[in-house]
Amino acid sequence: MAHSTAPRDTAPRDTTTRGGTPVAAASPAPGVTRAEKRALRKALNGGGTFKVRFRRDRTLVLMTLPAVLLVLVFNYIPILGNVVAFQEYDPYISDNGFIAVFHSPWVGFEQFSRLFEDSAFWDAVQNTLVLFALQLVLFFPVPILLALLINSVIRPRVRAVSQAILYLPHFFSWVLVITVFQQIFGGAGIIAQTLRRHGYEGFDLMTDPGIFKFLVTAEGVWKDAGWGVIVFLAALASVSPDLYEASAMDGAGRWRRMWHVTLPALRPVIALLLVLRVGDALTVGFEQILLQRDAVGPGAAEVLDTYVWWNGVRNQDFSYAAAAGLIKGVVSLGLVLAANKVAHLMGEQGVYKK
Repeated sequence: MAHSTAPRDTAPRDTTTRGGTPVAAASPAPGVTRAEKRALRKALNGGGTFKVRFRRDRTLVLMTLPAVLLVLVFNYIPILGNVVAFQEYDPYISDNGFIAVFHSPWVGFEQFSRLFEDSAFWDAVQNTLVLFALQLVLFFPVPILLALLINSVIRPRVRAVSQAILYLPHFFSWVLVITVFQQIFGGAGIIAQTLRRHGYEGFDLMTDPGIFKFLVTAEGVWKDAGWGVIVFLAALASVSPDLYEASAMDGAGRWRRMWHVTLPALRPVIALLLVLRVGDALTVGFEQILLQRDAVGPGAAEVLDTYVWWNGVRNQDFSYAAAAGLIKGVVSLGLVLAANKVAHLMGEQGVYKK
């Protein structure tokens, strides 16, 4: 009886690419020799051991090292300070505030119980969520619309001047922004004085609690819309002109090209920025609101950030403020994860891949 001979490994292997070079898949077929497996692992690791790869990429590592140290010192190490949320922290119990952490008594979840029973905390949460909803509806679409408008301008000089004018307020401090609005919409502002000069009753929008949240949103639009415009214009610059030419040849007008070419190109960027914006839902502008808090009262202007500052810095109730800040951080993390999951369900990458 004849016996057929076949190659030891006849199973097809999938290949991927790393840096443009075909590389065998991570799961080799049975029968691959040990030497071949080592070569496969070496290829998947970038062509060498950790020492070899570090020597190859040491310039990039050294470039990123200052940024990594900055994030570590100012973002990750302070997270350890959240331990005071479970203590009755007293910075004066020791000559060193850091050493005082080890001598402060533990109280468990007592600070969180105080927090949930405080009506002022829930008022701050309500104001924060309402302000976030207004900014999401009224502020978030504005940079997209402005980017589409500027992108439709044909003359490069007009586009450059428009973009510069929109981007300029981003460099203004909040003190200057609020001063400008005060000079326009305040009781002694230009509009109120003009109305009084013509026999009408003036107004003071800067001290009206009823429209304070809309006023804060308008200030944010004027100051930061230009930053978003640059992001969306950068995304539009990557769209191939051939797509517009092909759609125009198919009879698509300007609105059709915007709907079927431009907006799909912006969709990944919109999804990413929306996820990041949801992550900042409980951070609606500390300095901006703190500067106007006394003018309209805490009932209208108190948000979580100012609530934490008022209790932690002004009243020196550090453990109570730390508990409020810890809750805010946990909720914000949950919102980012949930929003990113929604982005994945919509077919977008979001903040990170699946």
